Amino acid sequence: MKTPVCLIRGDGIGPEIATAVCDILEAAGADLQWIEIPAGLGHFEKSGHGIDKSSLEKMSHVKFTLKGPTATPSGGGHRSINVAIRKALDLFVNVRPIYNLPGLETPFKNINLMIVRENIEDTYAGIEYFKTRDVVHSLRISTRSGALRTHRYAFDMAKREGRKKITCVHKANIMKLTDGLWLECFREVAKDYPQIQSSDIIVDNCCMQLVQRPEQFDVLVLPNLFGDIVSDLGAGLIGGLGVASGANIGIHAAVFEAVHGTAPDIAGQNKANPTALLLSAVGLLKHMNKLSCAERIEKALVKTLQTSELRTGDLKGKNSTQGFTKAVISNLN
Repeated sequence: MKTPVCLIRGDGIGPEIATAVCDILEAAGADLQWIEIPAGLGHFEKSGHGIDKSSLEKMSHVKFTLKGPTATPSGGGHRSINVAIRKALDLFVNVRPIYNLPGLETPFKNINLMIVRENIEDTYAGIEYFKTRDVVHSLRISTRSGALRTHRYAFDMAKREGRKKITCVHKANIMKLTDGLWLECFREVAKDYPQIQSSDIIVDNCCMQLVQRPEQFDVLVLPNLFGDIVSDLGAGLIGGLGVASGANIGIHAAVFEAVHGTAPDIAGQNKANPTALLLSAVGLLKHMNKLSCAERIEKALVKTLQTSELRTGDLKGKNSTQGFTKAVISNLN
């Protein structure tokens, strides 16, 4: 019996890469039943809603979602679909694996770290207002419960995956209450995991260290805004957002997504790279305990990427989206 999974194809190149990933998963025998969820800028233009309440309820019921990129206007326009989904489903932690993919030349080698980001609070609560015509206030929300569960997830994940070290990233030297609470909660949780080395670092120093010696880090745990920025920095170290996967995890539901943009300039041209969404789908399969299928796809992807002419243009290849998809499928063992 097939496992139901919600699918948000997204905007721009989203539908193309979603089709590619669905084809690869079917060829690999993932046995998934896709439940289409309309969401994004295209849905907003038709309905006035980035995502419907009924869709959020369906995602909560089904529990597993694979999501393509959705467009969010800067400044005005509709609210971020990602933020809306995370808050509605209480997806309190964002996980971004950052590691070198064989065959891709990058300035750094031996990178294998996990970025764990609090996913709901901070400035992403979206509480902003005009104090006067010329002054805007934005509230940064931090709670003890939010910090504690994020840190505990990070330590549990590290223990489960055999990782040795967690570094808490903060700006507690300046934001002594909000980031002070974040750091205090980290130290409290760390006491329950004496087998895992714990330390902390100021966020600006962390960014400098990441572009000098990224291999020194194992697990980074960050508040929402810093985590958003550092996650993309990490992706840049391994070849860009086109090869970086993402997961939003809660107690009762999870959404796995490509973290890159919608690339409207190449939409519909059969040029898009489905690697990031495919790696996110691999993470979804692992989360569902479909480990052998996930491993098969991961090996096929790595084999494909190691042949330069099989890669898409963004990875210095000349292949099309469909050609890349066929290559991955042919490399399935």
